[in-house]
Amino acid sequence: MQQIQIALPDELASFLKEKWGNLERKLIEIIVVEAYREGSISSGKLRELLGFSTPLEADKFLKSKGVDLDYDEEDFMSDRQTHKQLEKEGKLKRL
Repeated sequence: MQQIQIALPDELASFLKEKWGNLERKLIEIIVVEAYREGSISSGKLRELLGFSTPLEADKFLKSKGVDLDYDEEDFMSDRQTHKQLEKEGKLKRL
């Protein structure tokens, strides 16, 4: 993993650490969210980089940051096909 150093005034670093806790984690989150927002990384990559085990965790995190999920018609069609396959295999219960 590449290391990057930044210099923050002590007062700012103390304030942010008190507010956010782990500054390294917070900065990683900020960078990863921005990379996702601009389309540089996928939600799967975001999930991997931030250590989320499910897509729902990543979606919840993005929502908490005010970022909409990048979900288009192709994603919907893929999910629909997966749903049909799981239904066919008896892995889904009808409500």
